[in-house]
Amino acid sequence: MANTKVYIRKFLKWRYKHISNKTFIQLVSLLIGFLAGLVAVTLKNSTYFIESLLENGIVSSGNQLYFILPIVGLTLVYLYVKFVNKHPIEHAVSSILYSLSKQKGLLSVKKIYTPLIAAPLTVGFGGSVGLLGPAVKSGAALSSNLSRLLHIDAKTRTLLIACASTGAIASIFQSPIAAIIFAVEVFSLDLTMLSVLPLLLASISGVLTSYFFLGNEVLFNHAINEGFELGDVPFYVILGIGTAIASIYFTKMYFGILKIFKRFKSPKYKLLVGGILIGIMLYFIPPLYGEGFGFINELLDGNHVKALGKTPFDAFIDNIWVVIALLFGITIFKAIAMTTTFAAGGAGGIFIPTMVMGSALGNVVAKVINNIGLGFEVSESNFTLIGMAGLIAGVIHAPLTAIFLIAEITGGYALFVPLMITASISFLITKNALDYNIYTKELAQKDALLTHNKDQAVLTLMQLDDVIETNFKPVNAEMTLGEMLTKSVAKSTRNIFPVLDKDEKMVGIVLLDDIREFMFKTDLYKTLFVKDVMHAAPEYIFYKEDSMKQVMKKFQESGAWNLPVIHDGTYMGFVSKSKLLTAYRRKLIDYTP
Repeated sequence: MANTKVYIRKFLKWRYKHISNKTFIQLVSLLIGFLAGLVAVTLKNSTYFIESLLENGIVSSGNQLYFILPIVGLTLVYLYVKFVNKHPIEHAVSSILYSLSKQKGLLSVKKIYTPLIAAPLTVGFGGSVGLLGPAVKSGAALSSNLSRLLHIDAKTRTLLIACASTGAIASIFQSPIAAIIFAVEVFSLDLTMLSVLPLLLASISGVLTSYFFLGNEVLFNHAINEGFELGDVPFYVILGIGTAIASIYFTKMYFGILKIFKRFKSPKYKLLVGGILIGIMLYFIPPLYGEGFGFINELLDGNHVKALGKTPFDAFIDNIWVVIALLFGITIFKAIAMTTTFAAGGAGGIFIPTMVMGSALGNVVAKVINNIGLGFEVSESNFTLIGMAGLIAGVIHAPLTAIFLIAEITGGYALFVPLMITASISFLITKNALDYNIYTKELAQKDALLTHNKDQAVLTLMQLDDVIETNFKPVNAEMTLGEMLTKSVAKSTRNIFPVLDKDEKMVGIVLLDDIREFMFKTDLYKTLFVKDVMHAAPEYIFYKEDSMKQVMKKFQESGAWNLPVIHDGTYMGFVSKSKLLTAYRRKLIDYTP
């Protein structure tokens, strides 16, 4: 370990002498893109390996016992978390966003390998979640630790974590442009000349890694045969409204189910209840098994019977309205199955389940239009694709990512106009109904969410600990004026004095102005007490409760220049307006490209 540190120190010295910072960051972004791509390939291959083992046994057997597999996978994840990881699995993207806003982009080493173990066990055994989130999380943790090793500053570390997400997405979907846009939309990254090149290099590196290990294998082997028709615009508008409603349902169902499972105190009960519920859903709706890419491909090929698999309703599958009902059931239950997998302790992402749900809804809308008897005819495969874009735009609040992702992975630039129509309508309706998405809601409640609003972002990045001052001389309420002057005022450079009791609890403050007229009246030195002149502070700052935005608001509303900081009633120090504004200005300079 000591030798490693020596080599790193020598390398850094050489780097500072021979490579400019800009060039070094670009080289590191290439490396991070490769590593993130490698993570994505590893996740995909390990998951498919588990799936192939099970398909040769239980899943493809005639006894249809596949619905018991999720509880097996969840049990393995539970054992890993309890005895190895020893920390609950966090939501991938949300945990990254929190680290960027409150932990300077520092992620533990455990977050590199935990997704590589927990996600394949969850998805490979049929958990109804995706692999994109774990790939992004593992890549981001790799980037964070590499940045720390190379002594890269916090601002650049944020960019490199975004590069990791870009590389992971480019590798999984082989869609380099959408990967860059995802980093900008989801990580609230400013797209400048300083940031766009590292993102581009990471994206290229990630997609080339995928091509190297997986060849030209694509997720959706589908060619667009029918282009955009002007007469179909009303139907794309209807699909946009439908995907918006589905997105709102998806988000509310997600938080609703998580809230229900929080009532179970033991992870064992969560696992048992969740595993049983997932098994029941899989028995009646087999396409909920695993990620669901096979389901999407079958719909794109027009083979809805194969897409639906073997269900208890096979005797009625010739009736198109039964097919429509089953596909709509997938739209409804995919969100439930996905969230139940998370709530039961599984690891995965929401991005790919969103695509599955959107594909089913798009196909349903097309089938209804074609079979309602009004003489209309639309392309079911096109609506399947555009439905995915609508759900991504609505659920994740990332319309540009949705448009370019579907266009890139299918070569469907011929559908750019309908993609824009549906995605924008879905996003606008959902954004007006829900201020935050699945990734950001809990962060926003903690005031830990970075946005494109620079003022808000700077306040989120600021830490209260950095502006607390403790060089104030405390007094107690029973002190005489004379004691206060000799023990505190004479030894202080500040004009404010906190009044504390014996337990260090704050009971008030005394300003120098409060005693100025008595300071030289020696006859009052023994008869006037601190309790006679003290008063309450104009406002209090509550440590670990008030965000920096709330602190700023308290200064603005109170008009004070100094406000005391209290933690569980105990005095900690003061925050001065001048230091707060200075810290804000410095953070703004650091944050702005």
